[in-house]
Amino acid sequence: MSISTKYNPTETEDKWYSYWLDKKFFHSEPDEREPYTIVIPPPNVTGVLHMGHMLNNTIQDVLIRKARMQGKNACWVPGTDHASIATEAKVVAMLKERGINKKDISREEFLKYAWEWKEKYGGIILEQLKKLGASCDWDRTRFTMEDDLSEAVIDSFIHLYKKGLVYRGIRMVNWDPAGKTAVSDEEVIRKEVNQKLYYIKYTIVSPEVGKSAYLTVATTRPETIMADAAICINPNDERFTHLKGKKVFVPLVNHEIPVIEDEYVDIEFGTGCLKVTPAHDLNDYELGVKHKLPVTDILNDDGTLNELAVILVGEDRFVARKKIAKMLDEAGHLEKVEDYKSQVGFSERTDAAIEPKLSMQWFVKMKELAQPALDDVLNGEVNLIPNKFENTYKHWMENVRDWNISRQLWWGQQIPAWYDDKGDWVVAKTKDEALEEFWKKKGLDAGEADKVGFKNQLAPFVKQDEDVMDTWFSSWLWPISVFDGFKNPDNKDINYYYPTNDLVTAPEILFFWVARMIMAGHEFMGKKPFTNVYLTGIVRDKLGRKMSKSLGNSPDPIGLIEKYGADGVRVGMLMSSPAGNDLMFDESYCEQGRNFANKIWNAFRLVKGWEVDENLANPNTQAINWFESRFSEALVEIEANFKQYRLSEALMATYKLVWDDFCAWYLEMVKPAYQHPIDAATKAVTVKYFEEILKLLHPFMPFLTEELYHDELFGERTEMDCCIVAQYPVVGKADEKLLKEAELIKGLISEIRNIRNTRQISPKEALSLNIKVNSGLVYESWTDVIFKLANVNQVELVNDKIAGAASFMVGNDEFFIPLNESIDLEAEKERLKNELEYLQGFLKSVEAKLSNERFVQNAKPEIIANERNKKADAESKISIIKESLAG
Repeated sequence: MSISTKYNPTETEDKWYSYWLDKKFFHSEPDEREPYTIVIPPPNVTGVLHMGHMLNNTIQDVLIRKARMQGKNACWVPGTDHASIATEAKVVAMLKERGINKKDISREEFLKYAWEWKEKYGGIILEQLKKLGASCDWDRTRFTMEDDLSEAVIDSFIHLYKKGLVYRGIRMVNWDPAGKTAVSDEEVIRKEVNQKLYYIKYTIVSPEVGKSAYLTVATTRPETIMADAAICINPNDERFTHLKGKKVFVPLVNHEIPVIEDEYVDIEFGTGCLKVTPAHDLNDYELGVKHKLPVTDILNDDGTLNELAVILVGEDRFVARKKIAKMLDEAGHLEKVEDYKSQVGFSERTDAAIEPKLSMQWFVKMKELAQPALDDVLNGEVNLIPNKFENTYKHWMENVRDWNISRQLWWGQQIPAWYDDKGDWVVAKTKDEALEEFWKKKGLDAGEADKVGFKNQLAPFVKQDEDVMDTWFSSWLWPISVFDGFKNPDNKDINYYYPTNDLVTAPEILFFWVARMIMAGHEFMGKKPFTNVYLTGIVRDKLGRKMSKSLGNSPDPIGLIEKYGADGVRVGMLMSSPAGNDLMFDESYCEQGRNFANKIWNAFRLVKGWEVDENLANPNTQAINWFESRFSEALVEIEANFKQYRLSEALMATYKLVWDDFCAWYLEMVKPAYQHPIDAATKAVTVKYFEEILKLLHPFMPFLTEELYHDELFGERTEMDCCIVAQYPVVGKADEKLLKEAELIKGLISEIRNIRNTRQISPKEALSLNIKVNSGLVYESWTDVIFKLANVNQVELVNDKIAGAASFMVGNDEFFIPLNESIDLEAEKERLKNELEYLQGFLKSVEAKLSNERFVQNAKPEIIANERNKKADAESKISIIKESLAG
């Protein structure tokens, strides 16, 4: 390999990704190995890569690559979600550009256009994930609307219906007027909105003498007064006893409605009188049912006023609000208007303000399904990482509502319900099966039905339900359906890969995807779908704002990859992304990732450039033994972090090992003098360490590591001998005594370099060093390292302080460097005083922590032991400095 001075990602990324694909390294088939399975959270088929996807899929790829290197049969299943609302909106927009209105074409024609759009634009995001290095098994790519997966959705609906868990009924739902469909509670985003509170006067029919002729109601929605069914007062409100049993006129339309009583009314809010519009508010609807009030729905599906409104028919609801307010004012029915803030629901998909709407819909009963999914998390069968989400999960599952699964769209799995001309209905997979169900309803057996030609007579009148199922009703089956667990429930894939191991997703879909997948796992497979759920944080900018297109604060992920390389971006994303905590992303993290790649590249160039002299003895035994122990020590820490899904910490431990320990210390300890050869033993072991480092880095930085792994420096490689499947490093035994010694030696070298800097002594000027040993450390074994890295030519052990020498401490040992120039004793005394002051403050903070009972009771034993070590170390140093100052 010709070695350039800088690593160039563009030259390596496409090359190695194509190579991995060509050699089928990502592909998995069941075998005798332990499976390690992840199913991708299927991104919307309409989607393009954003920063949240980058974080989520980087984490998944790190986990899958590490498992693959550990000899597991790693299978990462990719795919996309058909995203009913979002995709239908895209197709409608495409048709509009072509001058076609959805209303003017049939369902079949629309679906042809939808598939055309999907084939042309769908799945862009999967191609973009390849740029990131995602090692998905692309041969297994699935789509939630493909035939087998759609059939699974239909079959599961019928299964639940037969169990009595699916039902049809009129309920108040969240209506999206832009998408013209119902949406679930979880797809409604609550936002605080600046509104107006309108105080409207309702004239009382036959008011009492001496009492006001009207009552006042405060509302944020004057445009719904035409749907008012009653005015409600609290029976305990003494202000309104005169209104009991009365009626009032609705302003503008002069419609007469009763005054009713209910303790639901908050005496303190507004005027204490509540207008009840059962068709346009969930709580009002429940009041209406309780008091048997009529229901008048005055809104069309698109949020405009319909004929039942009588006035302003055809106007948009928000336009009507302003016009009604003006009309009320002009008619003397508006008492006042106040500014008011309140929470309003918005559709997650279209951002339209949600309308509560009474609608005939299909629902799934959730209570029975939810219990096993709750138990799994509470008993540790499924782990939420971090576990801070468990309480939220428990609360939601214990208070779960029935799931509205019907959507008033065409793109999606059509509900398998069939209606005849009399309004009767059955649930069946096909029209023929529906006709059979109908004749059973009529009390006919197959023979009788055939004799009278029942099927032929009824067939023209039987129509399938127009609605499709909620997209989440397909994706809750994802871990089962991707392995064809419905089509072929005993196939080798489902038996081998299910349940999967880890799921990486965002906390905001914990309930309407993760929880439901656990429910589906128990209902259809009899067991959980996965063991660990790693919940990522939200990617925010450095100001703490959530990244979004509307704010313009989200960089283009592909642009970042082109600028910093995929490895640099992967490292940048993981630098500060602890599980469940938000990532404050700054592009400088990617720059740091790129710099790290260049550091590794330059270390490689250094080692590759060493010429070997076979006749040289090995002078680096101590450094070699130290790094072997340091590597093992770091690997223990990295593995512990991986087990706890602390990927950011695992990366930082790897980063420190490579940048600090290997590059800054080990290579400096062993490298030969400029233009001098190195001994064969040192080069061989350094190459071995470097190869282990490449393996350790591979899950985080796959492209750079694969490129270097194939260099002749590491020996000949066969076609299949690649870093992607190399054995991941195994923890060895660390020499704790050697590691402690090395930390002291590194501290000593750093102090000598600091003295050179502060006193402006040239690095080329050799110094002598005197040591007063208090720790028992044998420095003779480290003298070669000290000579080389600190440019010291003489080390002498002493029993007393050396007067007139620059002094410092590392650990409990005292060091003196005799200098040619005279020492400023007062300055040295001042320096010691400053150090004493710092240490006394440090000791005070440690003692405060150790005297805190809460800290001692809750902290891990190793953390408490570390604090006690800090205390003893500080006390020892303070004692020595006081002795020096006294002398």
